[in-house]
Amino acid sequence: MRIDELLARGSTRSFEFFPPHSAEEAATLAATIEDLADLDPSFVSVTNRGGSAARERTFELVTAIERQGRLTTMAHLIARGQRRDDVADLLVRYRDAGVANVLVLGGDPPTEGPDVPGDFAHACDLADLVREVGGFAIGVAAHPAGHPASADRAADRDRLAAKLAGADFAITQFFFRADEWSSLVADLAERGVTRPVLPGLMPVTALSSIGRMATMGAPVPTELVARLEAADRAGGASAVRAAGIAAATDLAAELLARGAPGLHFYTLNRSSATREIHQALATSDRVAHVAESGPRRSPADLPRPARAQRRTSEMLDGLRDEG
Repeated sequence: MRIDELLARGSTRSFEFFPPHSAEEAATLAATIEDLADLDPSFVSVTNRGGSAARERTFELVTAIERQGRLTTMAHLIARGQRRDDVADLLVRYRDAGVANVLVLGGDPPTEGPDVPGDFAHACDLADLVREVGGFAIGVAAHPAGHPASADRAADRDRLAAKLAGADFAITQFFFRADEWSSLVADLAERGVTRPVLPGLMPVTALSSIGRMATMGAPVPTELVARLEAADRAGGASAVRAAGIAAATDLAAELLARGAPGLHFYTLNRSSATREIHQALATSDRVAHVAESGPRRSPADLPRPARAQRRTSEMLDGLRDEG
């Protein structure tokens, strides 16, 4: 299904994966997909690091998941360093494979090797090509705190509004205060843009993650850092993890209460934290009224776990990047 159609039907929930780079990562991803599939997500997305090799790994994983017929997929597309003809060909291949959703991203400068010039100056230019090829729901990225490359918050919002003018929805970078999402949506509304903006969530489950999240443009607020440090003093790593998941659950519930159109989880190819947050939300009176995004399958309708995981492991075989 197209994600714009899913959003029109009600609240969505979605998970993000990345292509595996080793046999161990492939096994972990297979288990994660099977564990999260019985939550019946509205869709799953697959990241793309940029470059032709990464582009193909994303294509192979997206289409392999799509062929299983259980999960709606969304492929990430990177503008930086890409040639128009290559992307047009890729889009046709996605469309032929039954993939109906793409997330258009500008892309980061390469950490290794030269910054190869491409045909797209911005994500908007890539979105234009996606519309020209046709057949896709188009998502774009949003940054509640503003993109690190933006001159200021107003300039960031203006650019996001321009991106959404040619897209169907946005998905945010992860963040930790509900006011950040509300402010972003209000800023867009002032610019006449009311497209759905899905909040992206990533729980802080270890103190070592705090610095890394700041480098990704989403610093952990001081009050949450203090909460996690207090948990560490009281009970060590397990207590930190529990406190981080509780904080993410509170944030998710608050976002839904404020009218967020759904929740998008950055899973890092692992399922336990995402599953725990879902279970907590399912038993929370605060979000019991949230609309379902469509008919839900019962556990009896789903494949047997061991058999399904074996099939998924086979599906991922050959998608690993051994280099």
